[in-house]
Amino acid sequence: MMPWPSSPELLAPLSPWFERVRRDLPWRAVDLDAPHPDPYAVLVSELMLQQTQVATVIPYFTRWLDEFPDPQALAEADEDRVHKAWAGLGYYRRARFLKAAAGCVAAEGWPGDLEGLADLPGLGPYTAAALGAIAFQWPTPALDGNAFRVLARLLLVEGDPKARAADLRTWLAPALAAHGSSRMTQALMELGATVCTPTPACNACPLSDRCAAHLAGQTGVIPPVAKRAKPKDSHLWLVALEAEGHFLLHAPAAKGLLAGLWRWPTFEVARHPPQPMPQSPQSMTAWHGWTQVYTHRREAVSPLHILLEARFCPAGGLRWVPRGELAGLPLGKRDQRLCNLLETPEQIPLEGPDPKMLLTALSK
Repeated sequence: MMPWPSSPELLAPLSPWFERVRRDLPWRAVDLDAPHPDPYAVLVSELMLQQTQVATVIPYFTRWLDEFPDPQALAEADEDRVHKAWAGLGYYRRARFLKAAAGCVAAEGWPGDLEGLADLPGLGPYTAAALGAIAFQWPTPALDGNAFRVLARLLLVEGDPKARAADLRTWLAPALAAHGSSRMTQALMELGATVCTPTPACNACPLSDRCAAHLAGQTGVIPPVAKRAKPKDSHLWLVALEAEGHFLLHAPAAKGLLAGLWRWPTFEVARHPPQPMPQSPQSMTAWHGWTQVYTHRREAVSPLHILLEARFCPAGGLRWVPRGELAGLPLGKRDQRLCNLLETPEQIPLEGPDPKMLLTALSK
């Protein structure tokens, strides 16, 4: 047996606290004691919220439901349209998983148990459990980073609480049955997101009088902070190459981190192709750059616009796209920022590379 107090008793103050402070979120049902009126909205929100803050997700969620109001609409949507709607949220494979899951639901209906939800593309144990609890009122404990942190402190779990995931789910399940699956799941998430943060506000916590870490003065060390690998640094040119009213871009890849997205060509600043092309650019504009931060890398981006007189036969994977179609392409944040610069009326010429040196790698 786990040496922890009864979860229904220990978590009893959480429900009334949540009723007082809960945020009005567009995917949150008014009645938390009934199944959610739109499970699809819960699915969309849960996938969007993976590693993305609530404030960022809200406008995306609202636009998404306007454009793809149900699983059938999303399943039938063009992939470029789906990626365009997701552009800027990052972790783009979530959009592909969401479309695939919607296709399964549109074809076969919603699964009737947790195992069936977990089999939907991209859900995994946490998202399936959250969907089961919030959308269908199943007593399926869902532990995200916030919930792990709350329970680790509440129960004084030393070390990584994820190592005790199975025990924590077993312990939590009776509280969901006693206080309501949707209500208790969202209350735990809310507490972790707004009060029991990495630097907790214990004076505002409804569980502080029974939190073992707070009573022991150990909220600063429980749970331990995971060490992150130092991101790799790079400095690159981001190149908008234009000729005859067309721009040269990488077509979307089928797999990988940026699958489904169009991309501008890039070149490491420290590297240059060995042979220049004979075609001379008509003009070149270089803007002040920026730093683009990803989970595992950090890019110093130097944007360029190079104008040529004529198109050439591009290397594999590159395509000439008419200027009028550029706005409709799904792009990541970095590449969309260069698109926005192209529309800037006042361009600031800066010293850039020899453009002929860059063109070599783009042609056959």
